[in-house]
Amino acid sequence: MKILSWNVNGIRAVEKKGFIEYVKNSGYDLIGIQETKAQPDQLSEELLNIEGYKSYFKWAEKKGYSGVAIYSKEEPLEVTDMGISEFDSEGRVIIAKFKEFTFINAYFPNSQDAGRRIDYKVDFCEAMLKLCNEKVANGENIVLCGDYNIAHTEMDLARPKQNEGNPGYLPEERAFMNKFLDAGYIDTFRYFKPTEVKYSWWSYRMKAREKNIGWRIDYHCVNKSFIDNVKDVEILNEVEGSDHCPVYIELK
Repeated sequence: MKILSWNVNGIRAVEKKGFIEYVKNSGYDLIGIQETKAQPDQLSEELLNIEGYKSYFKWAEKKGYSGVAIYSKEEPLEVTDMGISEFDSEGRVIIAKFKEFTFINAYFPNSQDAGRRIDYKVDFCEAMLKLCNEKVANGENIVLCGDYNIAHTEMDLARPKQNEGNPGYLPEERAFMNKFLDAGYIDTFRYFKPTEVKYSWWSYRMKAREKNIGWRIDYHCVNKSFIDNVKDVEILNEVEGSDHCPVYIELK
């Protein structure tokens, strides 16, 4: 099974850049989209009904903000949200359960300048860890994909020293990634490519993408007992259309 995760920074904007054709020609079985920035009445029929896929959306109450979606060739057994109103009201999580695993597509909050939302971010992270733990304890395998808005280590951003104290690289955020991985989850990209430096997000300013001054903040993580089912991972940094590029995982 081939799985893609992509923060598109506005699904209507990326539609104009060939998104639908990209999906139709990609061969991906399952696609998690973050930051759709759209309400149901703002989406074209083409976006809602991409040939060969069933689509599922979770919307933010605030217009033009957040939102997540799943495109799947296989119909899930069930599709839910997080079940926590303070996060679901921002359209941050959509969960699709399949026979072999549960796919959690998440758009983690940005802690924002001066850590204005760090408490909300930490609360979300802790709730996500609890959710994953409950599902694994229930006998489910999980694939947690999405924009975590966290660069875990110095290897995961181009200028770590200059970004200490900046959102996405705050001590609390990096501490959560340590806690999450210590709890029995695996960052699949780093597992397969322990020394490779590759980024998934670049600022629109100062030609950051052209200069490859980026951050790796998009992940596929799995529970440790599921890692043998992962065949391949990649960051598709040649794919344009957003300030993020897609990240890819293939399951056996």
